[in-house]
Amino acid sequence: MKRRNFIQLSTLAGVGLSLPMAGLLNACESHPEHSFEFKNLISELLKDWCDGMIKVQINNPSNLEEHGALGCPSCEHIHGRCMDAVYPFLYMANISGDKKYIEAAKLVMIWAENNVSQNNGAWTVIKNPKSWKGITIFGAIALAEALHYHGHVLDEETRKAWTERLEKAGQYVYETFTIDFTNINYGGTAIYGLDLIGDVLGNKGFKTKSKNLAEEVKLYFTANEGLLFGECKPEANKLSKKGLRGVDLGYNVEETLNSLVMYALKEKDEELLQILTKSLNSHLEFMLPDGAWDNSWGNRMYKWSYWGSRTCDGSQPAFGMMAHINPAFGTAAVKNTELLQRCTADGLIHGGPHYISAGIPPCVHHTFAHAKPLAAMLDHWKHLPEINKNKALPRVTADGITHFKDLDVSLFARGDWRGTVSAYDAEYHYKYDYRQASGGALGVLYHNKVGLLCAASMAEYHMVEPYNQQIQPGKDIALTPRIETFKDNVWFTNLYDLPATFTGKDENGIIELLAKVKLKNVNREVVEETASQFDIIYNCSSDKMEIRVITNQSISEPTAFVLPIVSKSKEVITHVFENEITIQKPEGKVTIKATSPIKIKEIEGSRTFNMVPGVEALPLEVYFEKDKKELLLSVTVS
Repeated sequence: MKRRNFIQLSTLAGVGLSLPMAGLLNACESHPEHSFEFKNLISELLKDWCDGMIKVQINNPSNLEEHGALGCPSCEHIHGRCMDAVYPFLYMANISGDKKYIEAAKLVMIWAENNVSQNNGAWTVIKNPKSWKGITIFGAIALAEALHYHGHVLDEETRKAWTERLEKAGQYVYETFTIDFTNINYGGTAIYGLDLIGDVLGNKGFKTKSKNLAEEVKLYFTANEGLLFGECKPEANKLSKKGLRGVDLGYNVEETLNSLVMYALKEKDEELLQILTKSLNSHLEFMLPDGAWDNSWGNRMYKWSYWGSRTCDGSQPAFGMMAHINPAFGTAAVKNTELLQRCTADGLIHGGPHYISAGIPPCVHHTFAHAKPLAAMLDHWKHLPEINKNKALPRVTADGITHFKDLDVSLFARGDWRGTVSAYDAEYHYKYDYRQASGGALGVLYHNKVGLLCAASMAEYHMVEPYNQQIQPGKDIALTPRIETFKDNVWFTNLYDLPATFTGKDENGIIELLAKVKLKNVNREVVEETASQFDIIYNCSSDKMEIRVITNQSISEPTAFVLPIVSKSKEVITHVFENEITIQKPEGKVTIKATSPIKIKEIEGSRTFNMVPGVEALPLEVYFEKDKKELLLSVTVS
């Protein structure tokens, strides 16, 4: 980045020269009118969400285990982090003057103190005092923001009690957090958290530790694309067998990068801002044209909700507050917020674009987490750069192949087609074999006219975080396009082939991605006594997408290519011929053809539904015919 850009950035980023929290971005006070449309959007959405949370809030003083908590329409337990809602509630109380929001804020804090508050200053993720306490940082930030910006609406007794509670939480984070004591999202978020709390409480020790952590986090960006890494266990620095780091797009864009951007702008850390600018640009490559985050490959994609990640905060601050550096960052903030609005019903965010059509109840965690960054954007509104969606997203204008060396993932684009192919082998946790899109799989297929057509799910749905995921309804059918066979009732697929490789070329108007894969079971054992080695060739031209599957081995077990097509249950399916199916979507007709008969997997009802990424789909499968060693499938849109 040129020096002059940093001068401009520093001008925008000055914070609190006379007051510690005068605003993250000390920009000119005259705010561009172009941003008002975005302001209205987030203002209306925040009110809708806060009212939705109040509707499910439990007001039962006779039962202290529930009184004040936010009830969850989908989960049988209360989410320990529901006290995070104190910040958006207090924002609404201040801006509206309606006392119901003060009452709601007090109630969530009462519940937290009665149920998840610990003597050492921490809060726990559930009522069990032995459960995870790292989430303290999120509650502490929410409480600090609430007190700083809106504490004056509270009575003095409450404000004093909450300030004392914040001090205890800050001390816990100060004493226990390091940059790598667990996933990077905790240490990374503590950078902003300790700096913020240090200012609110006048604690220089907190701010000093924040600065030290900020120096350390600069080493947690990948060598080539500058992607934030460290989402893996047991060590944040763990390398995969391919030498790749643990990266999760959802956690990065919706949580850690927010805190790093807000800290770097506030404290004018120009070195960190330079790192973050590169990183944000790389992460932005994965935003789909409709504002969704393509986390099909991320190593914590078990929480992928299409718009982001189930329990994170939302990407609006990281991208919106840096829109003066790249206007497309502002586009990302707006487009993602519009997507969140489309996934909202009855005041609560639903965990994917088809929850509502499939009748899946929402988890309240999405709403209380994502309400916070909207409140933060509004609290800093006078100091924000211009934010609109005038600048096209990278994936809107893309053409060709973009390979991410640090991930072994390629994005491709030709005409209206957008897609992702992954051979990323970095796993989140050594105990879980759930598999994100890997093994040369097609993680996403998107068409500008009809939208999402294919989306990866977990290979097998697992409750990796039982208190932060919803139970999979009905039969679990993976949505990731794949080759599969069964041997002695054991499932073998390329999705478990972590060493798989692929290459790409773009010639004569056709993009070709060639993946060399093996069929393996969950234990990574190669299938025997039938074909195990295949080539998957993805060809994309402006008018169609083709998938060719080839082997030079004998096939002795029924073997198929499975192509689940994202489709709501109300969309009409027509079996034109045994090897041709059409799906009529509101925006156009999708036609799938194959060189062998197209079948539909046995499902309950007209569609299968998968929690990751929250969509309905029609699971098509095409079997190799006897003595044939090649399949060809094509997808067109008209």
